Amino acid sequence: MTKQIRLNAFAMNTVGHLSPGLWRHPRDQATRYTDIHYWIELAKTLERGCIDGLFIADVLGVYDVYGDSPDSALANAAQVPVNDPLQLVPAMAAATRHLGFGVTASVSFEHPYPFARRMSTLDHLTQGRAGWNIVTSYLASGARNIGQDRQLDHDQRYALAEEYLQVCYKLWETSWEDDAVQADRKDGVYADPRKVHGIHHEGTYFKVPGFHLSEPSPQRTPLIYQAGASSRGRAFAAAHAECVFVAAPSKTVLRKQVADLRAAAVTAGRAPDDIQILEQLTVIVAPTDEQALALLREYREYASAGGALTLMSGWTGIDFSRYAPDQVLREVPSEAIRSAVEAFTRADPSRTWTTAEIADYCAIGGDGPVLVGSAKTVADQLQEWVQETGVDGFNLASAVAPETFVAVVDLLVPELQARGLFKRAYAPGTLRDKLFGRGDRLAAPHPVAALRRDARR
Repeated sequence: MTKQIRLNAFAMNTVGHLSPGLWRHPRDQATRYTDIHYWIELAKTLERGCIDGLFIADVLGVYDVYGDSPDSALANAAQVPVNDPLQLVPAMAAATRHLGFGVTASVSFEHPYPFARRMSTLDHLTQGRAGWNIVTSYLASGARNIGQDRQLDHDQRYALAEEYLQVCYKLWETSWEDDAVQADRKDGVYADPRKVHGIHHEGTYFKVPGFHLSEPSPQRTPLIYQAGASSRGRAFAAAHAECVFVAAPSKTVLRKQVADLRAAAVTAGRAPDDIQILEQLTVIVAPTDEQALALLREYREYASAGGALTLMSGWTGIDFSRYAPDQVLREVPSEAIRSAVEAFTRADPSRTWTTAEIADYCAIGGDGPVLVGSAKTVADQLQEWVQETGVDGFNLASAVAPETFVAVVDLLVPELQARGLFKRAYAPGTLRDKLFGRGDRLAAPHPVAALRRDARR
């Protein structure tokens, strides 16, 4: 049986997501990001193409590593200004029936008790189409602006994330029994008090004695996304994630990341296919190869090298303004995204990267590769990436919004469907059931199942 490819759209509630400078392109509409109709139109387009979900990135901070200043980020609209991702989803969900929504939220800057309620609310309003991308945050500016003296170190952030998830899991999965909601109009009992329980959590970082304020949502725990590819991030993803996003600059790097994640899943007691792995890509597709290449040349006229290095400096914690254009990047200890540093240093021994090459590479599509060509050419390339790396699918960013996504839906999706590589209709059910076909709720061997079982004893 031919393995079907998963496709997500990758966006952000901001002007400039992963292609800094492209907001200046005359056909780009990203400056409409404050208009809810822009997002509704995008959601309808994606659902028309049977795209699995819209994954919305987020940062709570500013990219101020480059030049030790936020000036370049502000001038280039490099992920600033940026608005809250969660508030977009209900309007898009009301305009669609099947499209999933993955929202990014950091465990470092919000207490799990109110956050768990926000996600339950989102899962209710989307009828079970909500997912949470768990991030630990990497921008020191975000920590400073919520009153922290400094950002926690990389591994300590993951220790906090482990406990954060335990609190959320307990609230979502153990606080309300399945039949706690009676809605008994005759006897006047909505929820049976005997079936609603406090979680009595006392840990290193959090103390939460009470019960969850929301009644159980369709999935209870939203679909769990994660984007950690460092050794600590892989272990965290292997234990908890259902979908993992990676941004490998080559098939060589991606092949290793996929193998490492699958091996980590087995070590964590899960099956390799319990995790779907999606590679970040930008595809520029047109009716012919020549037209697609012309589009790429056109887009590059608006790309900002300074904006690209501003983003890369934030992701890696390395100030690229201090590097000469021909200087080769070497591995530097960092408390930012360690996998980003590794991907451009030692992950592929056959390749080195200069500052100028990184700026050119990241100017369109950020730290993910760009594929260019006709629908046939790009479909051939996607097949090669899947066959040669074992990846499950792709998290597709846009160069010009929403033009890139419209071309994916109108040109690339039909080509993939004709090859039997992409679905022609959505499966029924919640986001989790659509992606895995295993029901609405997390099941063994995911650790939530054991937590749920222990709570019933």
